[in-house]
Order: sequence, then structure tokens, then C-alpha cells
Amino acid sequence: MPVLRDEPLARHTSFRLGGAARSFIECTTDAELIEAVAAADDDALILGGGSNVLVADGVIDRPVIAVRTSGVTVAVDACAGAWVTVAAGETWDALVERAVGEGWRGIEALSGIPGLVGATPIQNVGAYGQEVAGTVARVRAFDRQAKSVVTIAGPDCGFDYRWSMFKAEPGRYVVLDVAFQFKLGDRSEPVRYAELARTLGVAEGERAALSDVRSAVLELRGSKGMVLDDADHDSWSAGSFFLNPVVENGFPLPDGAVTFPQTDGRMKVSAAWLIGAAGFERGFALEGSAAGISTKHALALTNRGGASAADVLALARVVRGGVRERFGITLEPEPLLIGCAL
Repeated sequence: MPVLRDEPLARHTSFRLGGAARSFIECTTDAELIEAVAAADDDALILGGGSNVLVADGVIDRPVIAVRTSGVTVAVDACAGAWVTVAAGETWDALVERAVGEGWRGIEALSGIPGLVGATPIQNVGAYGQEVAGTVARVRAFDRQAKSVVTIAGPDCGFDYRWSMFKAEPGRYVVLDVAFQFKLGDRSEPVRYAELARTLGVAEGERAALSDVRSAVLELRGSKGMVLDDADHDSWSAGSFFLNPVVENGFPLPDGAVTFPQTDGRMKVSAAWLIGAAGFERGFALEGSAAGISTKHALALTNRGGASAADVLALARVVRGGVRERFGITLEPEPLLIGCAL
């Protein structure tokens, strides 16, 4: 496997910024990936699509191993549905597009999300009322601690809001492939997100054609700069930079706060609403900085062209501080921060 030296990670991230890796290896097979990971020190960074990371400026003094594996196998049964095993290096949205075309239900509302399949169970990727946890049957991964390949059933992955056992032990597991089990049909899972339901013209809890759900989600994400586009600086980001915080029931929030009741009695609060209510409008930027809040969505911190990681971090600290001062809530970052911290 060839090793690239001083490879600019800005070429490999959706933020389009960050320093250069002292060594960079692209792995196209499971065998290459396992060999590279096993041979590397524990500090090696595993990089997928680069859509959920913020890389520090300057030299990244740790080896970077890029997942570029491919392959999809399908087994369909009229009763059991579709069992689809996907290599970690496959593009996520390509899988969603195929699922919609094949009549595999359960990820249609996750259209337009950038990145690779292997990252989705780590983050328990979710949007518009769906999470990958609802369809993941099992994850096969290389356990860097045990130096062996392990298979983890979906119910054992510890899925929660933007959480999993893989995220709880960062760096330990390298996902090799993910098996999904989909129900069959041309109608979606019940639409659980009000904005999506309105766009589709259906009531919450109703179903719609899979293709209509995908089209509606792509339209919504595009209007918010959440679909990658080289010509649109609002998409030069890591998507939502902050997680929606979850607070105890009864936490003092002003009238009009956008909230989502949780099954455990707590309340999820819209981070976008908190940011706007704290006085940070879309397009807000610090003086002299090339980083700014997206002009389309308050949750995305963007590279307006020529920004540094330091610019993004400075903006994030100001926004987080303003929300904390106004509401007593500390927002937590969603992307992985590499070589930097808030």
C-alpha cells in the first residue's frame, strides 16, 4: 500500500480545511485495512468520507488511514425482507438511492447525508425522524484492542441519540461492513417529522411513496445547505455542528422553544432554535473571519472560503458561550475534532 507524505486533509473533508497528515494510506480491501490498522500505532486516525470531522491547522502528526473499500451483497426474502451487507467505504447516499429504487424501507428519510456507510452506525446517523439504528442488523468490525474481527448484532450496538458503543470507545473499532435488514414495499415508514410531513402534504404518522420522501428530504436539505455542493459555501461544513441537547423535564425554557419529548420523560431541545434565540442570526461571522454560520441553517458552521480550523473553533466558542449565557445549556459538538478542542 503506497503511503502519501504530508497529504493535505483539506482535500478529504467537507469543511475543506485542516492540516496535512504526516502519512496517509488509502485501503481498498478489508485485508489492506486490517493490515494497515494492525501495523499502525494506537494513535492512527481512521478517516471515512470526512464529512463529520474538523481537522486542526498545521501538521497532523499521526498516521491517517482512509477507508476506500467497496461492495454490496443482497439477499431478498418475501417474508424476512432484504438483507443488505455493505462495505464500510461505500457512499451512504448511493445506498439510500438504491434502497428507494429497490423498495427497501427504513432509510429513505436519511437521503442526502454525506459520508460513508461505515460511519453511520458509529454516529447512529439520523434525520427527519429516522435513525440507522432502525435498520442495522449487525456490524462487522476490527477490534484494535483484541486484534481480531468481531461481529456485533444491532441490538448490542448501544444505539441512542447520535450515540453507539463504537462512539463510547473512540478509535477501538474499525467498521468493515454493515448489514441492514429492510422491510419491503414502495411506501415509506410512517413519517415522524413535522417539517417533512408538511412538505409531503401528509399527516404525521402517515406513509408516502419512497421516492417522494427522498425527493422531499433532498429538497429540504438542499434549502439548508446540507447537500454537498462545491459551488455553495453553505455546504462547506460538517453539517450540524452542535447536537440537540437533551434536558430534564421541567427545565426552564422560554415559551416558543422548539422541543421534542423523549421516551424517558426528558426533552430534546432544538440547538438551531437555541442559537437563533441567543442572538446569532444566519450568516453571522466574527469580524475578519472566513468562518460563519450558514446563511441557510443556524446549526451549520461553514468555511466561507479560506477559513482555518482556528476560525471555525473561535466561532463555535462564541456561539456556545452565547447559548450557555442565555439558557444555561452547554452545546456539545457533533463532528469529531482532530487535533483541536472547544
